[in-house]
Amino acid sequence: MNLFQIDSLSQLSQAAKWVLKKVGNHKIIAFYGEMGAGKTTLIKEICNCINCCSHVTSPSFSIVNEYMINCNESVFHFDFYRLTNINEIINIGFEEYLYSNNYCLIEWPELAEPLLPPETQKIRINIDEKQKRILTFYV
Repeated sequence: MNLFQIDSLSQLSQAAKWVLKKVGNHKIIAFYGEMGAGKTTLIKEICNCINCCSHVTSPSFSIVNEYMINCNESVFHFDFYRLTNINEIINIGFEEYLYSNNYCLIEWPELAEPLLPPETQKIRINIDEKQKRILTFYV
């Protein structure tokens, strides 16, 4: 099944585990959804599930945050919301991050799509009329 419905925050851990199961060994994950859909909140829980020992925060102003898994492997968390063209993404060395064999968790990936490898895993978060989050997984 490629859908997961989050009815309450108490299901966030289940949702993160579902995402990790769906992506398997793939480490590049793009998160799509409107403002306030819960992309950062879900990413925080995913980082918790993979044992990040760093404090996870939104990279809205820094563009990229680095977290550590068990203090020896990196996780890169990107937020491209404020960027206006693909050259800004290239200039931060995005492609080097993508091929680092570390997790790359990308919010607002639309501008970066031409740079994303074909195996990028994609999650869309929609909000239904009852304010429930619907996660849709696709490659």
